[in-house]
Amino acid sequence: MFGHRTLRDSLARLTWVQRSLLVGFLLTVLWGVWTVPSSDLTYRVVRDLIVFVVFPGTLAITHGRSLGWRVDRTVLRNTALLALFVLPFYLVGSSLPSVRAYYPMWGTTAALGDFLPHALKQLLVVIAAETYYRGLLCVGVSDELGFKSVFISPLVYAFHHIGKPPIELLLSGPTDVLFGAVDYESDSILPSVVAHGIGLCLLDWLVLHDPLLPPERVVGWFRWLQIPL
Repeated sequence: MFGHRTLRDSLARLTWVQRSLLVGFLLTVLWGVWTVPSSDLTYRVVRDLIVFVVFPGTLAITHGRSLGWRVDRTVLRNTALLALFVLPFYLVGSSLPSVRAYYPMWGTTAALGDFLPHALKQLLVVIAAETYYRGLLCVGVSDELGFKSVFISPLVYAFHHIGKPPIELLLSGPTDVLFGAVDYESDSILPSVVAHGIGLCLLDWLVLHDPLLPPERVVGWFRWLQIPL
């Protein structure tokens, strides 16, 4: 009894930021141990919505906090600007052999009857991820931490990209900071949801078709820049 009471009292004294970071850590562990068959996108959607939306959302609601689910004119403007900024990266990346070999992560075809349900499920995965990374770990704690909140999740975000093409792993940290900075300025996660979600759907669509750019030329560009592929 004493031990339980002491733990309960300790948890009650935690600030909102401390509780968010503690829950964020526990959810990362849960996400890692709750394995999903690599070919089952529907199961992935269910797991990610429970881990990254239901739990953070419940925490936020019970504490009267926001995870950045809001829209206004500034949010819409920043969403459009971020989406336009990242568009060339998806277009160029879709011609890289390593990216084309990895995507689509879950099997689909270019037939609309196959691709549209696939794209919708993938968008739900992105919504869940952005609610966690940019919602709970950035916008959700920005009132207390200010711009420093942008730098909380890059390491976790990069860790979750291990096993993906090297260029994607390399860019995951800077991308996290960029998305977090725009969401922080917007006080909304909509910019990163759109840039990430629509971008991934576009990438999947592109790799199901002939490359937009000659792959050997794109590879040459990255090698000239000494960027690992």
